[in-house]
This record gives sequence, structure tokens and C-alpha cells, in this order.
Amino acid sequence: MRLLVYPHDLSIGGSQINAIDLAAGAAAAGHDVWVYGIPGPLVDYIAERGLKYIAARPLHYRPAPSRIAQIAAIARRHRVDLIHAYEWPSCLDAYFGASLCLNVPLLCTVLSMEVMPYVPASVPLIMGTADLGEQARKVQKRGVWVIEPPIDVERDNPDTDANVFRRRHQVSDEEFLIVSVSRLALDLKLDALVRAIDAVDLLAGAHPLKLALVGDGPARGALEIRAKTVNAKHGRDVILLPGAEMDPRCAYAAADLVVGMGSSALRAMAIGRPLIVQGEDAFSEIFEPATYDLFLQQGFYGLGDKKPGAQKLARQIENLVVDAARRAELGVFGRRAVMERYSLKRAIDVQLDIYRQVLANPPARRLSEAMHSARLALMLEYANHDPGRKRRKRERESVILAAARSGQWPPASAETWV
Repeated sequence: MRLLVYPHDLSIGGSQINAIDLAAGAAAAGHDVWVYGIPGPLVDYIAERGLKYIAARPLHYRPAPSRIAQIAAIARRHRVDLIHAYEWPSCLDAYFGASLCLNVPLLCTVLSMEVMPYVPASVPLIMGTADLGEQARKVQKRGVWVIEPPIDVERDNPDTDANVFRRRHQVSDEEFLIVSVSRLALDLKLDALVRAIDAVDLLAGAHPLKLALVGDGPARGALEIRAKTVNAKHGRDVILLPGAEMDPRCAYAAADLVVGMGSSALRAMAIGRPLIVQGEDAFSEIFEPATYDLFLQQGFYGLGDKKPGAQKLARQIENLVVDAARRAELGVFGRRAVMERYSLKRAIDVQLDIYRQVLANPPARRLSEAMHSARLALMLEYANHDPGRKRRKRERESVILAAARSGQWPPASAETWV
């Protein structure tokens, strides 16, 4: 099989790393695999995994006419049997040229936390959670499968050196280190990051805690200002922002506790660390036997009650700070759960079987659904470039970042702006 894999971008992120790891698994199984994408930090990781890379044209429209034409040309030149795109913009880039005009089978993985209406109904989907799979089956006419974010449990393991990161960032053995590995982004991430800072602020007077927010992104400046305020209050470095790490295994291994979501949460479990799963709107729950079924259904993410303050998260953290035995039990439980349910090997086997099913029964294309998807995408693109909307977006982001800097979280009015 000749396979073209198209992650939605090649910045550092769980979805992109999953796409590359699964592509490497397909290549190891004997298939010809190319990874296509706009150049970014993960180009080196593609090379490390021994995969062939094709640079995408960097036009910032969705869908992008230049990439639609480029993918079609690649599919024709390499006689591609199947295109596997990640998230809806990449899906449409592949759909409107190679799939619609050249009849190349297309499969789309959606790991965002909602079923997007832009994907044509005939395109088969892989969703990241059971809940999203159920939602997608209500609107998609073709196959819908569920593959949770896969983890390379051989590479991410409890034997990872825990001392490298602690020495580099001057964390003593007596200090309790909490780690979050995340993009420092406004959407999906910022609520969890601010509440983690606020929870550690509440506890730092009673316990020798440190919180390391490993990552980078547009919210970094605001979080650094908030961190300086907390550090000055306690007279020591309580909050660390060491930046992004291409290989964050040492950060996970160094942690006494990890807070996070998505594939980052699963990597922490694979390395044997106790975990508090965060989401948005003040969601947080300890990963333990009592919550396992919840996360199997909704994924390692959730929506809370939007209450201000970080008291709930602080209580969860403190319960684990004072109970080393429970932390050890949760670390073992998490490692076992990942190995049984979320291993990369299992995901590769499932995905290769999905490829065979899609190739055996390629969907028919309909002009009506192509026009429907094009209309929705163009309406969104027009709205995104509307000067008034762009101004309101900047104002909304300004309010959100100001709240993150000041610690007056959550922002009262930003969520009502569009």
C-alpha cells in the first residue's frame, strides 16, 4: 500500500506526534509511506522515524488551493492508494483534489473535541473518544471508528531517567514537583494552565511544591507574568516555565505528579506517574479505578462547572502530596491501563485494518456534499478574515490574557464575544 499521511501541521503537539508514530508503524509493516505537511519543528522527528517527507505549500487559507493541487499531483506521481488526513482543514485539502477528482480513497482522523461539520459525509472518520464516535455516527454516512491517542509504551516507560530534568532546573529531592506538558495556547489549554498555577499558589505555603509548565505558545508571556507574581509572593521559584522540549520524557519522569490532558496525560501514565486529568471550565479529576470508565468514554479531557478559583484542584493535589503510597499505586495502575488499552502497537494494528476496510469499500463521491462542505468552509474563512470579527477576536484574546496575567480567573466576559 502507498500511503500519504497529512497531519494538520508539524508544530509540537500530541495529534501530530500520533500521526507520525502511526505512519512509522505502517512503514514498519512494509507499506510505502510519505508524510506531507507545512514545515515545522516535527520535520526532524519525521526523519528520526525513518519516514519520507514532502513539504507542503504554506498558504494560510482553509482549504488551500495550492495544497489541493499539490496533493493531487503527489497522489498521481506516487500512485498513492490512500490518503490519511488529520483534522478537517487537511481533510478538505485532500478531498477537493486527489479524492474528488482522482478518486483516491481518503480517511480522516479528528482528534479535536467536537464533530466538525466541514468534513463531507461520505469521508470515513477515526475519532479520538467513544463519545465523539457516537456523535459522528449520527452525521457520517460512511464508517466511523475510534482510536484513542496511542502511546509508544516501549519508548515511554518508567525506567526513563528522573534526575536529568530535576538537575537542569534545580529541583531538589525534597521538593514535590508537579509537571504539565502542554502547548501554552489560549484555546483548550489556558484554563487548565492558569488553574494549575493558582492551585499550587494555594498550597505552596504549606508544602515544598514546584510546578513546571513545559511548553511554548501565545499564552507564555501572560503565564510568565503570573508566575513571577506567585514566585515573589512565596520568596522562591514555585512556578517554572522552562519552554518546549522536543522530547519531554525526562520532564514526565522527573514529576512526582502530572497534571494534563489528552495524549500528554497518557504519556505520563506510560512513564508510571500519578495523574490529575484537566480540561476546561475548572474540570479536574484524579485518574484512578473509580474514574477509569469516565475517561474511556469521554477521553482524557472534560468540561467542569466554570466555578472561579482552584480549590478543587488544590484539594486533589494535596491529597496526593501527603500520600506517597497512593501515588505509587496510581502510577502502577496508569502504566497498566496504557499498556492494555492505549499502546501504539495495538493502535497500528487497528489502523491498518481500517485502511484495508476503506480500500475494500471506497465511498462514492457526491457533488452535493462537496458543494455543502465547500460552502461551509468558505463561509468560515470569510468570517475569519472579516475585519470586525478579527478585531473582536483580538479584544477577546486581550481580555483572556489580562485575566491570566492578573490571576483574576476566569475572565468574566470574553467567552460571550465572537
